[in-house]
Amino acid sequence: MRDQTSGFPITIDHVKSLLMDVIFSGLSTSAVGMVWAMTELARHPNMMNKVQEEIRAIVGKKGKVEESDLKQLCYLDMVFKETLRLHPPEPLGAARKCIKPSKVNGYDILPGMRVVVNAGGIRRSPEYWDNPDEFRLERFEDSEINLKGQHFEFLPFGLANLLYCFNWELPSGMKVDIDEKIGFAIHKAGLAVHKKSPLLLVPVEYNG
Repeated sequence: MRDQTSGFPITIDHVKSLLMDVIFSGLSTSAVGMVWAMTELARHPNMMNKVQEEIRAIVGKKGKVEESDLKQLCYLDMVFKETLRLHPPEPLGAARKCIKPSKVNGYDILPGMRVVVNAGGIRRSPEYWDNPDEFRLERFEDSEINLKGQHFEFLPFGLANLLYCFNWELPSGMKVDIDEKIGFAIHKAGLAVHKKSPLLLVPVEYNG
């Protein structure tokens, strides 16, 4: 901003806008992903118990999950991957602008055209996944598939601490739904898939 060597004037407002994009890119998608992960675990109590047992066995009495623990949390890693497969927070992602003539599945893509990849459709396609609409962790067991996107680096870390520190229960008489709502992401003009109704869980402090 001081040097003004970019070819156009950079003001403090430009810097603020850039920082807002960086911050919200990480916050909004990570929050959406964590809600979906907790939703699926609440729907599958046996999975919730298993991932909590793994975390608590590895973390022990330390009081919180540390970054160095994450590599040992194999079951949590499968929860993370299956959540991103079934509930990608931004299923369409950002549009890409073609810079040279291309042909995809018989279609001509000309320079200047914008292309949107339906990642959500691919991740639920029976052509690539068995029982694609089911939340099945076993599909990632001993698998090298990695669905980790650039906005989700801290999701396993935050989720691990939630599962380590608390047991989670549904309010009396309440069921978990997985209805989706499409809206615009906070940080950019992109579509984000949120949970239609808020996830309501009761945290019970774990003192093991």
